[in-house]
Amino acid sequence: MHFQNGLLSKRILDDDLAWINKPLRQDIGDAPAELVVRFINMSDFIIRQFHTDDQEDVIELWSKCGLIAPQNNSKRDIERKLKVNPEWFLIGELNGRIIATCMVGYEGHRGWINYLAVLPQYQRQGFATQMIQEAEKILRSAGCPKINLQVRSSNTGVIEFYKAIGFKRDDVVSMGKRLEQDNPSEP
Repeated sequence: MHFQNGLLSKRILDDDLAWINKPLRQDIGDAPAELVVRFINMSDFIIRQFHTDDQEDVIELWSKCGLIAPQNNSKRDIERKLKVNPEWFLIGELNGRIIATCMVGYEGHRGWINYLAVLPQYQRQGFATQMIQEAEKILRSAGCPKINLQVRSSNTGVIEFYKAIGFKRDDVVSMGKRLEQDNPSEP
């Protein structure tokens, strides 16, 4: 990725095909979307605090990103987050549309990042990195010395993303114990 005149340009090479260098337009014709160069004015991307009227869009985003697990009730996860540092529930908006989320937490020992998500069509364009940078800024200002996060071991693309931005695998076993059972279908 590189920046030019305030625009982020990302070129994608598909096998041995030539680079395509067209701005994204509605009238792009038959060109496959993965071959189109997208120009996004990064100043149109804002990170703000979650608002309760964001809930449905956020849950839909998480669903599109494969983050909703059968054992979790997303609405209850949001309700719980809003009870503890609600200002640390970050929303990424591009031109007024929610395209990214990140829940940030800190209990005095380690910072945590949960529900980092970017809509698939906006992935690999720098938005997740910006969300992480904002989370790091919040945690640094709270005196947090280290961030922990969990990624499903099958999600190799996300693991590589975190490695690329400086995270390392810890030699630990992640364990959990449910104190409250969620019914995913209940409101």
